[in-house]
Amino acid sequence: MTLAGSFGIPLLGSAAHAQAQTTTRVSVDKINANTLTLLTTGSGLTFGPLAADLATVLNDGDNFRLLPVQGHSAYQNVRDVRYLRGIDMGFTRSNILGHWRRSGEIPDVNDKIVYILKVFNEEENLIVKDPNITSIEQLRGKKVNFNQVGSGTQMSAQDIFSAHKVQIEETNLREGDALEKLKNGEIAGVVATAGKPSPVLRRLKGSEGYHIVPIPLTNTMIGDYFPSTLEHTDYPDMIAEGQTVDTVASSAIMICYNWPKNSDHYRRVEKFVNAFFPKLAEFQKPPRHEKWKETVLSASITGWKRFDAAEEWLRNDREQELNAKRDQFKEFLATRNSTIDRAKSMTEADRNQLFEEFVKWVNKGKSAAIARP
Repeated sequence: MTLAGSFGIPLLGSAAHAQAQTTTRVSVDKINANTLTLLTTGSGLTFGPLAADLATVLNDGDNFRLLPVQGHSAYQNVRDVRYLRGIDMGFTRSNILGHWRRSGEIPDVNDKIVYILKVFNEEENLIVKDPNITSIEQLRGKKVNFNQVGSGTQMSAQDIFSAHKVQIEETNLREGDALEKLKNGEIAGVVATAGKPSPVLRRLKGSEGYHIVPIPLTNTMIGDYFPSTLEHTDYPDMIAEGQTVDTVASSAIMICYNWPKNSDHYRRVEKFVNAFFPKLAEFQKPPRHEKWKETVLSASITGWKRFDAAEEWLRNDREQELNAKRDQFKEFLATRNSTIDRAKSMTEADRNQLFEEFVKWVNKGKSAAIARP
């Protein structure tokens, strides 16, 4: 009994322990290989809900997991993606990338930061409560909140007021605290960067005096910003039916470090691309955020390089689409008792007429959007 206890039981226990360790090691390796971190921003006006959508739709246990991490700001996210260990991707804006490039604070930003996709247009919202304030010039000398120091909103707000040559007294509070002070009349305005429609801004009532002041696009802002329009359907309690408010916007994008193709980090971000890109249509339906409807995977950001795996996915998708259209065209020619060789021998006028018939045929029978092959 003693012999059995001395040799049999410990041996069995050691084998079980070793197996448990192996199983745990495999699980830990799998979790780390399939988990990605995505930096959002502190305000949570738009990037937070979008990250939540991504996690809800894409997460698949240990096979794939997206872990949203609250960053400080869209401005800080660029530096964190460049330097912070353990961060795979982050949200930022195109005008902020332009700022980092011009400032030279990240010397190799052009080479080390790449974009995965443009997600949507993000508007600048200038909120006031005083009914007498209807233009940005009327805020001269007054207190206006630019969000926290170092935030993307602060950078954008400084751009805007500088471009319009309007000097104000800057305050630096998060949106929630700033809106409370605006409510109490302690400040005159709040600049909030948020993709329309923002759930937070939608809670503001025009009946309580809240309204949005137009932000015209000046010549000095062109390149980093572009014109946008806010409508009644975006903020029904602040914009009357039939009216619009002009403002400026920039491109909200997802970025990552420009990892080498043979690295684990590259493979993780590539895994995100292959999980998200084919499912974009699912994100463009309720109850997902409205801004997903603006996402066009092939949209580019001028002057910046796209992540290689994303570029490869788009190239393969274009090739598949082209092959599908070629197959459709062959099928169409068959219905006309023709052949590909015969089609090649046609005149340009004949081919144009045949193509017009092809478009009608496809739209009638298959409801497909066709581009000329």
